[in-house]
Amino acid sequence: MAKKEEDYEDQLDEILDDAEEKMNIPDELPVLMLRDIVVFPYMVVPLFVGREKSKNAIEHALSSHRMVLLLTQKKAEVEEPKQEDAYTIGTVALVMRMLKLPDGRVRILAQGMVRAKVEEMEEDGLFYKAKVSVLQDKEEAEPVLKTEALMRNVRGDLEKAAGLGKNLPPEVMIIAANVEEPGRLADLTASHLELKVSEAQKLLEMSDPGVRLLKVYNFLTNELELLDVQSKISTEAKGEMDKLQKQYFLRQQMKAIQKELGEGTEIQEEISGYQEKMKKLKVTAEVRAELEKQIERLTQMHPESAETAVVRNFLDWMFALPWNKTTVDNLDLIKAKSILDEDHYGLEKVKERILEYLGVRKLSKRIKGPILCFVGPPGVGKTSLGRSIARALGRKFMRMSLGGVRDEAEIRGHRRTYVGAMPGRIIQGIRRCGSNNPVFMLDEVDKIGADFRGDPSSALLEVLDPEQNNTFRDHYLGVPYDLSKAMFITTANLLDPIQPAFRDRMEVIHLPGYTEEEKLQIAVRHLVPKQIRENALSDKLIRFTRGAIQKIISLYTREAGVRNLEREIASVCRKVARKVAEGRTRITQITAQNVEKYLGPPKIFKDQLRKTDRVGVATGVAWTASGGELLFVESTMMKGKGGLLLTGSLGDVMKESAQAALSYARSHARDYNIDAKIFSQNDFHIHIPEGAIPKDGPSAGVTMATALISVFTGMKIKWDVVMTGEITLRGDVLPVGGIKEKVLAARRAGVTKMIMPRPNKKDLIDIPAQVRKEMDFIFVEHIRTVFEHALLIPPKDKDA
Repeated sequence: MAKKEEDYEDQLDEILDDAEEKMNIPDELPVLMLRDIVVFPYMVVPLFVGREKSKNAIEHALSSHRMVLLLTQKKAEVEEPKQEDAYTIGTVALVMRMLKLPDGRVRILAQGMVRAKVEEMEEDGLFYKAKVSVLQDKEEAEPVLKTEALMRNVRGDLEKAAGLGKNLPPEVMIIAANVEEPGRLADLTASHLELKVSEAQKLLEMSDPGVRLLKVYNFLTNELELLDVQSKISTEAKGEMDKLQKQYFLRQQMKAIQKELGEGTEIQEEISGYQEKMKKLKVTAEVRAELEKQIERLTQMHPESAETAVVRNFLDWMFALPWNKTTVDNLDLIKAKSILDEDHYGLEKVKERILEYLGVRKLSKRIKGPILCFVGPPGVGKTSLGRSIARALGRKFMRMSLGGVRDEAEIRGHRRTYVGAMPGRIIQGIRRCGSNNPVFMLDEVDKIGADFRGDPSSALLEVLDPEQNNTFRDHYLGVPYDLSKAMFITTANLLDPIQPAFRDRMEVIHLPGYTEEEKLQIAVRHLVPKQIRENALSDKLIRFTRGAIQKIISLYTREAGVRNLEREIASVCRKVARKVAEGRTRITQITAQNVEKYLGPPKIFKDQLRKTDRVGVATGVAWTASGGELLFVESTMMKGKGGLLLTGSLGDVMKESAQAALSYARSHARDYNIDAKIFSQNDFHIHIPEGAIPKDGPSAGVTMATALISVFTGMKIKWDVVMTGEITLRGDVLPVGGIKEKVLAARRAGVTKMIMPRPNKKDLIDIPAQVRKEMDFIFVEHIRTVFEHALLIPPKDKDA
């Protein structure tokens, strides 16, 4: 603040010094006569000029030195003043700006510079000119004590005046606090006092700064007295007004009280309605006590008060909740199974878990609702599965998306002290359902956010804990509500973003994605009939063959779910619908041969096996979110110094697997008749095609080892064998994940023989029986066994 004041003062001093010292005041100046205002030195004032002589004087000043002599008229009503009509002492001012107005007047911004006295004035026809002499203040040798005290009093009274409501700009207060000359302080103060013209003119004519400051102080003291009286009058007027308003409100309250004393008023009817609902409500003692307390409060409130609306809203919410309303569960397991099978193909683990719950529910009514978490890629049917579960159980279904939720109040609600407070979305959903045992789906729990407003994941811990949610306490309700009868189902694409404590509350069921056969069945049973209906077609106008659907699945979509498959089927239906709208009446057959006519060339390149045995090219399988894929590992060697080059956008784990495979080959070179000089005289390159796609994971270890041994020994690798497994430096083959997807990818590519770690044998239970029957699985524990089945000439049988 001090810095700003110093800058402002320096700026003002610079302007005034330039004007007063660096500019010479001419002996002759054009005269501008003013009405009702006296301009003091250092005063910046806007002036409106309308008289022709005055405008001519301004134009002359602007064309020369930009200075005019400002003289005040003795009588403001004189339209054409003469020399005798104006005071002889005025202020030389600098015209800083000029603006011509549409009505012919001129607006100028003038700044007072020094006092001046008219020695001689003459009129040349256009404007008055005056010969002037500058009046300087009497200089004191040094400030006397009395003058210093007077200056302090003036500054103090200025601050008092500002505090009493006088309009004093902050800049004036800053200048007054820093100015040191008494004359300058007097002029500054006088320019902001409401003085008569005669009083202001007398001040302007005073040349003694001390006398002038004393006179200004007297005027300022009178001004303070006036402001004080004015403030008291305003306070008394306001007090009288407040008294009248108070009387008005009291009268209105009296009317309201008299109205409430009558029978059958609106508020009384509403209270009676609450009391009737209270008698029928079966709730705990704590909830009943809170309801009785709020109803009692309502009886003592004014109907139009803001608090009344808050209490009414609370009571409406409390009585609208299904405290003891429960839907009857469908305990017919056969019927429930048929409903689940009707809505969804596959997903046996999920269906089995629901039927288990129903079985226990049929035997015991005290079982708490399970809290399931469906984890899987998009489009596998997590949300629609929740609806099917609700239909199978005969319950209401409620879905709440948690994606992007960051505020804890979204879950627990707002406290009633806030304006517009409401319960959390859990309680809102229960109210909309109308029953206390719905199937409540919380979608996208892996996308919950957290910020300064709280952590919704932590708030959900109470909701999803079977040991705690029977007394869930919403901030708005303030009383416990039993959520244990509800069946909560959450969905997520990934488990990693979910907090460990939150994840621990839920029973996780993985939905890995559909096989091509499952997608075919889903399309035939659900997607094709749905899209035919939605595009206003019928079975008499369009028909899909199984071959067409199979081609769409394999060549136009690559996903774990069926969303893109449904979009492609919808695209075909729209094109047929257009033809029908143009007049086509016969049925349209969609076959594998004419699918490209509707969908264009294939969008997916199917994995193609190279049906030749080659050196250094091994076939592996990889897991992706949209299913399994073949993975071709190519290796070669060239002259060098034993370096290992890895390309194909490989991740750190895959690079380590390649290094482990090379180290195994070097340490067991003698076992496979490999010349040890190969490793020091050559560089080795491992490449996995489709380099734009990042790849990582340990399951390609055996594939890389096989490719390297093939290069070192010159043995060819069988083209019809795929393999997967992690390798150690000792040659052990460790188990890997994603076996179901990898087996299906191999089968889809036409492979009938697959090498996998022996511990993964248990995972074949998830493989469809038909696929298990068609394929030959070779279970291995050591890399030697892999070489025996993958290489055309088996290596020497010797312990590693």
